[in-house]
Amino acid sequence: MRTRAILFAALLSMSVGGGCGAARPSKYYQLTVPSDAAPANASNPYHVTLMLAPITSSHLYREDHIVYTDNAQYMGVYQYQRWAEPPTEMIRDVLLRELRASDRFQGVYTWGSNVRGDYILRGHLYDFREIDANNLVGRVTLELELHDARTGTTVWTHFYSHDQPLAGKDVAAVVAALDHDVQQGIAEFSTSLDQYFSAHPETNTSSGQ
Repeated sequence: MRTRAILFAALLSMSVGGGCGAARPSKYYQLTVPSDAAPANASNPYHVTLMLAPITSSHLYREDHIVYTDNAQYMGVYQYQRWAEPPTEMIRDVLLRELRASDRFQGVYTWGSNVRGDYILRGHLYDFREIDANNLVGRVTLELELHDARTGTTVWTHFYSHDQPLAGKDVAAVVAALDHDVQQGIAEFSTSLDQYFSAHPETNTSSGQ
């Protein structure tokens, strides 16, 4: 009986000891954020103030998980490798910094600031994930809309979707592909906004701050 008790105690000790081992460390990733410094040849032709509203999305992209899918109905997340912030927040920060650095507007602020904006820029993130289909790719699908703050009218929309092939098979390659997608998309949005205000000079009148 005593031998059984000693054996049980030893097994229990091994079980508890194994459970108290060092946890697997988590790794966190972030997107490349543009510098706030304006280009040397920048000008400020549009006397309008933009307000960036929060980017909407499904709950998966409003959390810090890195999402993967087989391009069907199944979706999963990596447990120990995550984003430093939710994708919706990171993308809005990249967009905010890019528009400010362009020096093309009188001001660019986030929604909720004590500033009176002329236009509200809203977005919806549809995809921000690794896709394991015929080829491994990172997919970003994002749509932005510009609304006149005085009338509520939608005056501009731009839809962006791109699949960037992965350069490797690890999570770092997924992050690099998604970062490439975002940088390309933000540049495309910025150019399209510039084209809109260039084509509509009558809109370039600020309502003031």
